[in-house]
Amino acid sequence: MAPATPFRWPAGPLAELRSAPPWPRAPRGNTKLPRVICIRAFATPKTPSDRPNTTMSTQEVGMKFDAQRAKTLLEAFQSVQTRVAKASNGREIRLVAVSKLKPASDILALYQQAGQRHFGENYAQELMEKAEVLPKDIRWHFIGGLQSNKCKPLTSTVPNLHIVSSVDSQKKATQLSLGRSLLSPAPNTPLHIHIQVNTSSEASKSGVTPGPDTTALAKHILTSCPHLNLLGLMTIGAIARSKAAKEGEENEDFVALREERDRLEKELEADLEGRRLELSMGMSDDFQGAIGMGSDEVRVGSTIFGMRPPKEEFNVKSTAGEGKD
Repeated sequence: MAPATPFRWPAGPLAELRSAPPWPRAPRGNTKLPRVICIRAFATPKTPSDRPNTTMSTQEVGMKFDAQRAKTLLEAFQSVQTRVAKASNGREIRLVAVSKLKPASDILALYQQAGQRHFGENYAQELMEKAEVLPKDIRWHFIGGLQSNKCKPLTSTVPNLHIVSSVDSQKKATQLSLGRSLLSPAPNTPLHIHIQVNTSSEASKSGVTPGPDTTALAKHILTSCPHLNLLGLMTIGAIARSKAAKEGEENEDFVALREERDRLEKELEADLEGRRLELSMGMSDDFQGAIGMGSDEVRVGSTIFGMRPPKEEFNVKSTAGEGKD
C-alpha cells in the first residue's frame, strides 16, 4: 500500500499560519522568553444556519501577539467607547472597528478582551481571508469600494457578513443578493445594505448622487433583491469639511445625508412599511460630531489600531503593523 499523502493547506497568504508548528515551550531553568499572549479561539458555528460554506465544521485558530500590543489596543478601544457614549446621550450607537491592513491577531485581541464583534474591512479578499480563520460570530462589515466581480464571491463565502455599506449601483445590489442566495445552508436573515451616497460631489468618492438615483437604487433593493435588507444610508464626508466644522457646528455632508434619509423615508413609505432608515456617518476624525447629528453607526480605524502599513507590506498573519495611515 502506498504511503498516505500528508495533508497540506492550499497555497495562499494564510497557509503558513494554518500549518505553523506549535509555539515552543519555555526551556527549563531561569531562561526567560518574551511575554506573549496566546489565544486559541474555537470558531464553531452556533447554529446550522451560521455554518460556513467549507469542508471544515470547526476551525482552531492559534495566534500570538505581544502583551504590550494587546494592552495598547484595549486602551485605545475603551477610549473610543467612552467618547461614543459621551456623544450619544444614551442612544445606542454601533461602533465598527475598522481593521483594514491590520493582522488577524489584532482583531482577535479585541474580540477576546473587549467583547467587540463588529469589524470593518475595505478589501474583499482581505475580509474573506480573515473571516476564514477568525470566530464565526464576528459581524463583518464591508465598507470599501466594491467591484461588481467581487460581490458574488464575497456574499457566497462569508455567512457572517453582516453589512455591506458601499452599495452604489443596481448591478452590485443584484450580484450581492445572488451571492447571498448561494450560501448553504441558507442564512436565517438577509444581508443588510447601506446605500453609499456621495454627499460631497467629489469625483474621487464613490456613491450615488442624492435625489432620483438614490431613490431608484433603494427601490431596486426593496423590490428586486429578496436576499438583501435596506438598512440605511452611508457617506464618507469630505475631509476638509470635517476639519473645518467647529464644535457645535454641523458638517454639510452629514446634514445632506440626514436630509436624504428623511426624503427617502417619505417617498418610499409604502415600500419601507414604516421602517426607519439608519445613518452610517463618522470616522476617526469626526465620529463624535456625526453622532451628535444623528448617526447610528460610526467607523473608527486608526484611532483604535494605529497607523496602517502600506498595502504592499500588509501581512494578515503578522503580529502587529505600523506605517502610514
